[in-house]
Amino acid sequence: MLNLLRGLGFLGLLIALLFGSAGRWDLPFFWAFVAVNLALGLVGFFMVDPALQQERWHPAVRNREFWLVVLVGLPLYLAHLIIAGLDAGRFHWSDHVGRSAQIAALAVLAASWAFVAWAVVVNRFFSPVVRIQTERGHQLITAGPYQYVRHPGYAGAIVAFPSGAVVLGSWWALVPVVPLVLLILKRTIAEDHFLRAQLTGYAEYAKRVNYRLLPGVW
Repeated sequence: MLNLLRGLGFLGLLIALLFGSAGRWDLPFFWAFVAVNLALGLVGFFMVDPALQQERWHPAVRNREFWLVVLVGLPLYLAHLIIAGLDAGRFHWSDHVGRSAQIAALAVLAASWAFVAWAVVVNRFFSPVVRIQTERGHQLITAGPYQYVRHPGYAGAIVAFPSGAVVLGSWWALVPVVPLVLLILKRTIAEDHFLRAQLTGYAEYAKRVNYRLLPGVW
């Protein structure tokens, strides 16, 4: 129940930042964005291993990569919500974002977060900290989306963040998303190197699944 309340609290923060910065409530694509995030949170609560939920909220170890996410990644994400609210609700810097583009982006956003959710449900070691979770019996996961790319969670997030900015109707909201995506790419490289060296079977798995994020590309 505590994890559910935490998730709802984060969703409340998202709503407050979006509509507070917009200064209005009559923004249907904002509500669609909220609905996708709510669905993602509910999937996480009802389908993700409880021990993983605890690890994700309170990781046993907090290293440099974790603090990069907390101190750099999270502010960038929240900044893109505020910019989108100011843009779409008050100043209309991006009024040329078409409704058809928003609808297409909404479909991409939902599919991307669904892909991330699939990875989290399948991988009970999907921690926000790059580490070997020996206390939880850490082992290699090759099922689900891990059959296709080695880092499906990051792959989905890289698509979801810019798609979200378009759903919200703000090109300017892409400005903080760019360094956020670069941060994810950096973490992907670091984690892949770490797992090759530290996780039993990962080097052999990497030979079978050749691509980190996008089949045929990288």
